[in-house]
Amino acid sequence: MILFFALCFIGVAIAGASAFVIFWPLTLVHVRDRHAGTAADFGAGAFLNPAALRWLLAGGYRSAGDRSLSGLATPARIALLTIIASLAMAGLLWLAAETLA
Repeated sequence: MILFFALCFIGVAIAGASAFVIFWPLTLVHVRDRHAGTAADFGAGAFLNPAALRWLLAGGYRSAGDRSLSGLATPARIALLTIIASLAMAGLLWLAAETLA
C-alpha cells in the first residue's frame, strides 16, 4: 500500500512537470521580451539553468513589479515546488517501504 502512494506521488510530479513545461517557457519569453537585464543574468538556454530556477524558487520575479510576469511565474513556481515535494515524498515512501519490508 505504501508503494501505491509513492506511485501516486510520482503521478503528481508528472502533473507538476506538465504545468512547469507550459508556464516556465512562457515566463522566460516574457522576461526576454520585457526585462532584458534579468534575461542577461540567465544567459542562453535558461530553461534548466540553476540560476534561473533559483530565481524562480526564490520569487525574484516579484521585485520586477510586473503583474503579467507574476501571473506567468507564479504557476511555474508552484509547479516546480510540486515536482520537488512530490518526488521527495515518493522517495520517502519508497524508503519506508524498503525498511518496513
